[in-house]
Amino acid sequence: MARRERVVRMSVEQPLWRALTGYRVLTMVYAVLIFAFGRERYERPWIAVAYLAVLCVWTLVTLPRVANAASCTKRFLVADLAVALTGILLTPLADAQAQSSDGPTLPSIWTAGSVLAFALKGGWRWAGVASSLVAVANIVERGHPSQDTFHNVLLVWVASIAIGYVVEVARASERTLARALEIEAATRERERLARDIHDSVLQVLAMVQRRGTALGGEAAELGRMAGEQEIALRTLVAGGLTRPSLVSEDESEGAFVRVVEVDDEPDDDAPVDLRTLLAPRAGAKVTLSEPGAPVLLPAPTARELTIAVDVALDNVRVHAGEDARAWILIEDWPDEVIVTVRDDGPGIPEGRLAEAWGEGRMGVALSIRGDCGTWAVRPN
Repeated sequence: MARRERVVRMSVEQPLWRALTGYRVLTMVYAVLIFAFGRERYERPWIAVAYLAVLCVWTLVTLPRVANAASCTKRFLVADLAVALTGILLTPLADAQAQSSDGPTLPSIWTAGSVLAFALKGGWRWAGVASSLVAVANIVERGHPSQDTFHNVLLVWVASIAIGYVVEVARASERTLARALEIEAATRERERLARDIHDSVLQVLAMVQRRGTALGGEAAELGRMAGEQEIALRTLVAGGLTRPSLVSEDESEGAFVRVVEVDDEPDDDAPVDLRTLLAPRAGAKVTLSEPGAPVLLPAPTARELTIAVDVALDNVRVHAGEDARAWILIEDWPDEVIVTVRDDGPGIPEGRLAEAWGEGRMGVALSIRGDCGTWAVRPN
């Protein structure tokens, strides 16, 4: 039995971190170009040069810090915002005319990158705090803020809070999707186990119960115990299996689900001839009618279909009697393959399948319908 683990990763915010990394580099270059083309207006250009040198080194050195949420720590966020606020407050010292004009600050729009890092890390609340501090620093830097100053401050404040809110919604959606994938994987595994149990253990227990009752004596007691175990096992299968959570959350990668896939058969994608798999079922009491050409199907599909036919033949022997005859018909159509199993028994009363499902009997529901996808039962 082959067992492999497949990790389904989901991260809506990870592309945002990559975008933030690019934004910080581009805005660093932009801040340097703004100073280079307007350096004649600076009364103390050495202050601007010193600050921009620190800004460039800080930006390049800390790029790994804004690669994902795990690397972007609270201590880094505080230090990064401090660099931005320092640049804003140093602007009047380097440019004495800064307070009387609406020119850019030393860090310019690089400051928005610091605020966005808060938004991606902590959501809209953190973004609100960071953008408010930037707003206060801009108002202090201007001395007598103009309408444009208030407009820019409000724009950063609203945009950062909106992005923080979107990130929170995205994280909640990732967790919901991860839970849904977990439930889907658990359901498929439970149905697979139910089919396997029915095709092996439950049928053996049912046979022991019938044979023990027929033999009597100590065998009857063994049959009674087998019947009790059959009922308990059917109840367990029908009620489902409790599985540990497969959903994990990693700030650096987002939410992800570890889906464990179990293969009952060796990996073999080569098509097989369904006729060769069903041929051994033919005999004195079972008639097999097949096309003259090979009926090629993917190996897993052919095996599941063969199991379904075996279950149908077992039901014929159990419910129609040992002397009952059965007929297997294979029809190979261009877009589908139909396998029909008929017998000369009394048929199934209307509503019996639903009643059997309620009793935990899953022969038709799982071993036939679950394996083949579609099925039909017609009374004789």
